[in-house]
Amino acid sequence: MPGNAHEAVYTHGHHESVLRSHTWRTAANSAAYLLPELEPHHRILDIGCGPGTITADLAALVPQGRVTGLDPAEGVLGRARALARERGLDNADFVTGDVAALRFPDASFDVVHAHQVLQHVGDPVGALREMRRVCRPGGIVAVRDADYAAMTWYPHLPGLDDWQHLYQRVARAGGGEPDAGRRLLSWARRAGLTDATATASAWCYASAAERAWWSGLWADRTVASDYARLAVDGGHTDRAGLERIAAAWRAWGRHEDAWFAVLNGELLCRV
Repeated sequence: MPGNAHEAVYTHGHHESVLRSHTWRTAANSAAYLLPELEPHHRILDIGCGPGTITADLAALVPQGRVTGLDPAEGVLGRARALARERGLDNADFVTGDVAALRFPDASFDVVHAHQVLQHVGDPVGALREMRRVCRPGGIVAVRDADYAAMTWYPHLPGLDDWQHLYQRVARAGGGEPDAGRRLLSWARRAGLTDATATASAWCYASAAERAWWSGLWADRTVASDYARLAVDGGHTDRAGLERIAAAWRAWGRHEDAWFAVLNGELLCRV
């Protein structure tokens, strides 16, 4: 995730329940819109790489190129480096850094990619300008972010409405924008990225295993992650409120016909 761009706070932190979600992500399920653009020799910057699962997939797709994963949290980069070693990827490296002030020369990369990052920075337009700066002419800036207001589910449980509204309040209080997906095109145009193709895709959790996984990680995240601390310390709810929301997540996960969709906005910008 990004660093302290305009003092924004990373809402989730790196609790196990958060990494449970992040390590599920692959290039196929989280960056499919970008994959047809990749060439074997490409040099890629993967911003907000976290535990490196997407980064490792990208490195495997550019065997004559190189991928640099960047994240402000050195601790999570240890997991990313270990994964690259396990997969025998010698064309991936990982560094700490801040999307607001990238420590790379102009035009350093063929592709600059950020997945679920811009929703967490205080100045997403400035971040996109910095991504554009380090991308070579003719290269690609690629971003994908969820849109919390557009998330939808069945069956309707009031506790999940409470979760959605609480998360939006906490994220905005920290300087982020949880409904980032719908804003990507606007932010890119303001950043001077005028050759942009906007698309959308969704994660959908509907099998028994998916429901158990998704409901369990959000129940745990609601009571045990940095998000829980920010929610209480910021006066947005109390511990009892968090417990009620966690219980609603578990109740949703027990429904045999439960279904949840996460809409993600996507943007391919040619520099």
